[in-house]
Amino acid sequence: MDQLRAMQAFVGVVDTGGFTSAAELLNMPKATLSAAVAELEAHLKVRLLHRTTRKVTVTADGAAYYERCVRILEDLRDAEESLSSKQGSPHGKLRVDVSTAVASRLLIPLLHTFLERYPDIELELGCSDRPLNLLSEGIDCALRVGEVQDPSVVVRRVGTMQLVTCATPGYLAKHGRPKHPHDLKKHVCLNYFSMRTGQVFDWEFNRDNERVVLTVDSPLTLNDSNAYIDACLAGLGIGRLPTYMFHQYPSCGALELVMCEWLSDDMPFLVAYPSNRHLSSKVRVFVDWVAETLEHHTGMQMCEKARAVHEKNQQRQMLELGILSTPA
Repeated sequence: MDQLRAMQAFVGVVDTGGFTSAAELLNMPKATLSAAVAELEAHLKVRLLHRTTRKVTVTADGAAYYERCVRILEDLRDAEESLSSKQGSPHGKLRVDVSTAVASRLLIPLLHTFLERYPDIELELGCSDRPLNLLSEGIDCALRVGEVQDPSVVVRRVGTMQLVTCATPGYLAKHGRPKHPHDLKKHVCLNYFSMRTGQVFDWEFNRDNERVVLTVDSPLTLNDSNAYIDACLAGLGIGRLPTYMFHQYPSCGALELVMCEWLSDDMPFLVAYPSNRHLSSKVRVFVDWVAETLEHHTGMQMCEKARAVHEKNQQRQMLELGILSTPA
């Protein structure tokens, strides 16, 4: 019996809750994985798992053995990584999940810097806005915006963003420009709802010491960030975009800021990884790269820049209309 392989198979079954998902996670035939766990139980002379046609659960002895297996496998990874770090850069497969808009609008345009810096890492980038089970899906870490309420993961804050309110020039020309959050009641607004709970998010605004929270009626509510951006660009209504998404649009005139002084609460960028897993060097360098990328990304600190661009566009339009004779 390959006891190390059998331990990995057993931990995979406990983590994922079944033989099929564990076999997929470990890239191992289900029959081979099942046989490895059975051999391990025979070797230990202890039943580790309760098996029924519907589910697999861990026994009391199995739970205790699982904790020891996890520590042994982590110690083994530590030993291997301590050697690999001396011999070169981190290497191997790294599975990461990010939201669709974060992937397409923020990370992918800059991802070449990570791949060039760490050429021995094989990155698998999953793009979704759905809730995840990092353990059962074999994901090393996930990048999310907003608080993560999951006791099975550890989170690290790698950045902060805000939402800005915007619309197309065509929409504003037709419907006018809101000056205060309460003016949104007279406008067509685009709502966003949680894929996890189905809850429609309120519109929260802050200006100096004033705070406004609105529940806005909308003819269109979405739960995909890229689709939400497309709806804004199509002129379907007023939307709220993260600064890292919005920053590319004012210069080409596709979107304009409204209520510039009214911003959302700070929203954290978080990297989450399983709490019972060692933070490998692959994950660590990716998390550090994300933090570095967010720190220097123009869209993460563009509130003031966006306002300046908007004011410049307004000034240009006033000059063209003859309202101003010389630039201010």
